[in-house]
Amino acid sequence: MRQPYIGFLLPAAFLVCGLFLIPIGQLIILSFDGFTEPSLRWYAQILETGSIQRILWTTFRIVTITTLIAVLLGYAVAFAMAHMGPRQRLLLLLCVLVPFWLSVLVRALAWLILLRNNGIVNETLLATGLIGAPLPLVRNEFGVIIGMVHYLVPYAVFPIFATMQNMDGRLMMAARSVGASPLRTFIDVYLPVTLPAVFGAGLLVFVFGLGFFVTPAILGGGRVVMLSEYVSISVLQTLRWGLAASLSVVLLVATLALLWIVSKVVGVRRLLGNA
Repeated sequence: MRQPYIGFLLPAAFLVCGLFLIPIGQLIILSFDGFTEPSLRWYAQILETGSIQRILWTTFRIVTITTLIAVLLGYAVAFAMAHMGPRQRLLLLLCVLVPFWLSVLVRALAWLILLRNNGIVNETLLATGLIGAPLPLVRNEFGVIIGMVHYLVPYAVFPIFATMQNMDGRLMMAARSVGASPLRTFIDVYLPVTLPAVFGAGLLVFVFGLGFFVTPAILGGGRVVMLSEYVSISVLQTLRWGLAASLSVVLLVATLALLWIVSKVVGVRRLLGNA
């Protein structure tokens, strides 16, 4: 029954493959110095250069911490949205969506104004006498993590909320009917059912976080260099296109490996929201 519709999908499939596979293929070729004299010198430079290894470690560490915090906050917000009235849910949904609609540049600059040494947060803490000197809240990893978490929380909220909203309430009622406490019901029933959505949200947040550029550049103040910013420097300033291509390939391979690991743990169908 579905075979007649395949012809309508082929043009879109060819277009998508052309837009993604051809540039990625060129990127991979560039990372090996082309077809004429292929080499692994850029990958060897990644393995031998301590500064590049520190940038990779910084990127994965910040993104991992950001993912954990964003998923925990997203789970709490999604749980609240799934168990409140329609008006309260709409209000909380607006609180999640309104910042989500703002430009990432606007949000990063707003956090910079809030967290800098003479910003609102430090000025308030100094005025109340809670601190004697401004706290270093920006131009470090702390500020970068705050900005990234603020941007990525909505990406964790909506997949988890969709699963919670479609959950069969009879499962919890059955657990409570046999004497399970609310905490035991949550641990044994609610959490396992929503766990695939948590993994999916975590994967989505992690992949988005790996490509962050504006937020680390502004809130890191040049002191926290992540992989995307270093790739930009390699292309625009040092003109080492091969190094930028190899770093991009490393990022792509790491993303695919993460997707494979999560799919093995959770299952592809459950990860995509199918029973």
